Amino acid sequence: MNVRAIAAKVLNQVVEKGQSLSQALPAIQQELSPKDKALVQMLCYGVLRTLPRLDFFCRSLMKKPLTGKQRDLHFLILVGIYQLLYTRIPSHAAVGETVNGAKALKKPALKGMINGVLRSFLREQESLIAQADQQPALLYCHPSWLVKRLQSAYGEEKAAEIMTENNQQAPMWLRVNSRFHDREQYLALLTEQDKQAQITAFNDNALCLENACDVYQLPGFAEGWVSVQDGAAQLAAHYLDAQPGDLVLDACSAPGGKTVHTLELQPELKQMVAVDFDEKRLVRVNENLQRLNLQATVIHGDAAKPDDWWSGEQFDRILCDAPCSATGVIRRHPDIRWLRRDSDISELVTLQKNILYALWQKLKPGGVLLYATCSILPDENDQQIKDFLAATSDASLMPLAAHYDGQAVTRQILPNEEKMDGFYYAKLQKAL
Repeated sequence: MNVRAIAAKVLNQVVEKGQSLSQALPAIQQELSPKDKALVQMLCYGVLRTLPRLDFFCRSLMKKPLTGKQRDLHFLILVGIYQLLYTRIPSHAAVGETVNGAKALKKPALKGMINGVLRSFLREQESLIAQADQQPALLYCHPSWLVKRLQSAYGEEKAAEIMTENNQQAPMWLRVNSRFHDREQYLALLTEQDKQAQITAFNDNALCLENACDVYQLPGFAEGWVSVQDGAAQLAAHYLDAQPGDLVLDACSAPGGKTVHTLELQPELKQMVAVDFDEKRLVRVNENLQRLNLQATVIHGDAAKPDDWWSGEQFDRILCDAPCSATGVIRRHPDIRWLRRDSDISELVTLQKNILYALWQKLKPGGVLLYATCSILPDENDQQIKDFLAATSDASLMPLAAHYDGQAVTRQILPNEEKMDGFYYAKLQKAL
């Protein structure tokens, strides 16, 4: 198998057919050696991080675009340019292997064309790069609609910082299961295996690995000693602060990281109910519960229509991890920026509003609802909460958690702030 051709196939599935990278990539990696698997992943993530820039270079070097059945060759060329521009792969090897990819894609007659485009890029790259750097969408490799939204929300300078961080590789975060070890004990186990990690001041369970590794290389992963979860996502269970005897709902719960973390921190709940609209993703919730030997009531249901699945007893705590634009996790999922559209935002805001209002009716007087998104757009976050408070007389904001944020009642985390993903939290209490 030609690794460059495999990467081109994955990219075609994502960009042209709208499949998420997290679906397309594992499906095609199964037959590969660990080395080739890593290379395919690096090429796919890299091309998606720099897509409009690479597209610009390709268009500039060709008389007409490749379309229809030849579209996979367009992505093969992007893979080639990416290697020449962003990797240490020798140029002769990058060009040679990419050209051979045409044969693997059953289009050997076009090898000469691909060779010509890549060699033209090597000759003209300085001029092309200078041209690309004059356009913000190409300089920062974000769609124009998102550039405008970020600049409107944060100003040009801060928006540029955010987009630069979005183009970096996200670190691997661990959540230590306090039922087995405290964080320092688990750090010692990592050190014994020559794995380095950093302790954070804001989260008692979190470690940030200096170098990512396969999860099964982590001490006790299969036994439930540790889980992989970004530091920002880990804050949810701490902010929710479930108490003994609480009836807790994790709405939009898949893949279950926040569900199990809440149970790890508070094993004496009355019941944990985990609901998600996507039945396939609920498989991951059950897998997490099984690996960690935890119990929850897992329900396939729509958080916006709780009467379809609700048992009738109001909840003490509700985690509303609302569907969102995921603009805070672009560095971890670079395909998001190309799969999202500007029109999606208003639709998501309406969906979030419907879920928030529906779940509020199922919260006990005096109960707490934690609203969370992995978005950095104000429409989905602060504005959503302001609108809800204005329309809901029995709702008020309360401090997130004194240990972490003092008296802060909302928190917008931006990408790479303390190495975390972009995330938003607001903690609402229902009047007695």
